[in-house]
Amino acid sequence: MWRFFGFLFAAGSILFIVIATAVYIFLNSMMAGLPDFTALRNYEPPVTTRIHAADGQLMAEYARERRLFLPIQAIPERVKEAFISAEDKNFYSHAGLDFTGIARAVVTNLKNVGQNRRLVGASTITQQVAKNFLLTSEQSYERKIKEALLSMRIEQTFSKNEILELYLNEMYFGIGVYGIGSASLNYFDKSVHELSLSEMAYLAALMKAPNNYHPIRHKEKAIERRDWVIDQMVSNGYVTVEEANKAKATDLQVKFRPRGAHIFAADYFAEEVRRWIDKEFGEEKLYNGGLSVRTSLDVNLQREARVALNHGLVSFDKQKGWRGPLKTIDISGDWGKTLLAEKPLSDVPEWRMAVVLTADGNEATVGLRPSEGDEETPGNVNERQITTLSFKDMKWAKWSTGDRKGKALKSVADVLTPGDVIYVSAKEDGSFELEQIPEVSGALIAMDPITGRILAIAGGFSFDESQFDRATQAYRQPGSSFKPFVYATALDNGYTPSSVVMDAPIEIDQGGGQGLWRPQNYGGKFYGPSTLRLGIELSRNVMTVRLAKDMGMPLVAEYARRFGIYDNLMPVLSMSLGAGETTVLRMVTAYSMIANGGRRITPTFVDRVQDRYGKTIYRHDQRICENCNVQRWDHQREPEVIDNREQVLDPMTAYQITSMMEGVVQRGTGTIVNKVVGKPIAGKTGTTNDERDAWFVGFSPDLVVGVYVGYDRPRPMGRSASGGHLAAPIFAEFMKVALKDKPKKPFKVPEGIELIPIDRRTGLRASAQSEGVILEAFKPGTLPPDSYSVIGFTEDMGRPVSAEEAEHALTQGTGGLY
Repeated sequence: MWRFFGFLFAAGSILFIVIATAVYIFLNSMMAGLPDFTALRNYEPPVTTRIHAADGQLMAEYARERRLFLPIQAIPERVKEAFISAEDKNFYSHAGLDFTGIARAVVTNLKNVGQNRRLVGASTITQQVAKNFLLTSEQSYERKIKEALLSMRIEQTFSKNEILELYLNEMYFGIGVYGIGSASLNYFDKSVHELSLSEMAYLAALMKAPNNYHPIRHKEKAIERRDWVIDQMVSNGYVTVEEANKAKATDLQVKFRPRGAHIFAADYFAEEVRRWIDKEFGEEKLYNGGLSVRTSLDVNLQREARVALNHGLVSFDKQKGWRGPLKTIDISGDWGKTLLAEKPLSDVPEWRMAVVLTADGNEATVGLRPSEGDEETPGNVNERQITTLSFKDMKWAKWSTGDRKGKALKSVADVLTPGDVIYVSAKEDGSFELEQIPEVSGALIAMDPITGRILAIAGGFSFDESQFDRATQAYRQPGSSFKPFVYATALDNGYTPSSVVMDAPIEIDQGGGQGLWRPQNYGGKFYGPSTLRLGIELSRNVMTVRLAKDMGMPLVAEYARRFGIYDNLMPVLSMSLGAGETTVLRMVTAYSMIANGGRRITPTFVDRVQDRYGKTIYRHDQRICENCNVQRWDHQREPEVIDNREQVLDPMTAYQITSMMEGVVQRGTGTIVNKVVGKPIAGKTGTTNDERDAWFVGFSPDLVVGVYVGYDRPRPMGRSASGGHLAAPIFAEFMKVALKDKPKKPFKVPEGIELIPIDRRTGLRASAQSEGVILEAFKPGTLPPDSYSVIGFTEDMGRPVSAEEAEHALTQGTGGLY
């Protein structure tokens, strides 16, 4: 018997040694293949890049994984307790593994053998960190063994708080959100410090299976799981029964954050910033780098830019008539569900999509599109709202195409038929009127002329309809809005505002067999000798060509390059009338250099960029201020900012051309601006051949704004669609609001400029009391002429004229003095 027990002991010992050796070899092989867990020490998760307006409001977020990293010290204790209760109640006491839970999971999995059920785990928080950071999600015992080994090593190397920090910032919460910081914002629009017990318990409940506990699609299951987490918190002594009952009685109410631009009407601005970040820092930094970007966006001006541009585009489009409905649908069945398939413009909320139900006599009945929301916030798809359209609210809608083009309307049936899908907008009295998406497009940019900071940008009627930004991406002919730079070139090279140029027919041989070019004034008339001031105020084409010819186009091309309007302007005379193509952004930047006294500026949408650690990695303002950051005041003088930017134009020249453009607004082609705004404004209209492009670019002492209107595929807009009639009213509407609370501020006169009374038509000295006299700006060493000299006058034009004859002719508005 003793020999038998001795044999069993020996055999058992040998078997134990063999098994232990096998386990040792197996674990060694497993350990050899484990990833380097020390890399967790340098954990840098993909973090959301956030874009802010100038006042700090969140404008947009960009990320592949929506995540905000929060250090463990920034996470409230009760939030930690909710997750520990839901996932690992013994977290602070175990060494990485929960052996009781593992045993329970093994028993359950053995029972489920052959039943084709998913394997059950018993993962601690440490194990979940090991799996999510270092392993795959493969369901196998080999992976679980590696996970257990890694967990024990992680526990030996990292503190509990460090492990919990990794866990709470890495885990997936559903709806594309990672980490507790982002989950709190995206589910409840709150920081983690503002979460209620009910809300933090729900977020902890999501860890088991986020898609199974969606707060809207699976609300009952979500509440049940949330309440279980609250009960676990009670069991663990983290909350009282009274607190728990109050939290469980709370309904689950979520407030999803928008995924596009968070600031209304800022889509074009946000997209410009996104493209800039991608270009400057790369796609990886944009979507994973956690950058904090402070932009130059003025939220209020942005809203007004959209309103002014859209109002102008819609008004012009309605003058062109009705192009018909968006489409026609069958309304014999459930028209509400049919209409839901049509996607409205999400960034034009003041318009509602509707379908015509009846159209007869003086009234049409329309059904408004139900609000279906989206996957995260579904609306009431069973809503059926019916309203009426009065015939008087659609009298503008004469057909612009087809057999009925231009015909008078007698009833709503001449415009609409049942089944037509249309847009309507609510009026102040609660009734609705017919709308249509404008076919014409345009852009508006507002800029700070001192810094180049872009304050607002509207790149078209609707970003949802077209993401093409007409302000920065569309190259169009600026027409006469380029003329100030021709005149500035002249003023910077010896001419004065009272220099006189002949406005008379001229023929130019274009060379290359292209024949003769005979430039014409808008309206086809010629007006004889005119001052430079008069030429720019009334936008005279022919005298501008003569002036450019007298100076030489290479000089004009050089100034156009200095101002950044064109990189390489072809030095031909037609370019003096704005025949080259450029963008609204370039034009506004160039006008800003005039407005700021001739200093070069670089336009920017971004003030500053910080990396995920708060370090500034980009700053737009490069001006030098050596003593701005001293530690304390020791009776030293206040610091001085050194402006080291290039002077591209003489400040005196800049004031002279500004004064002349004030005349455009006061007496010339842009008088509507003066009537509407009523404050000092300088600017210039621009209209290209056949009215394909209409412009107005202008400025107050502190704000520069450019407006462009035209079809995306250039075509004539109609005889009345000039810069003064189409773009200037949009500019005026915007500036009226932008300057509403600003005092009247005159343009600053540079030191050295002499203001002398002259007759604005002849350019000759005059007494201050005479009619038509203005104070003209002259540089030192220049004075009004004592004799009448006409640039471009030739003998074949006839006898020279006296100043008195010229003044009489100009006053009477007659030409022919050549």
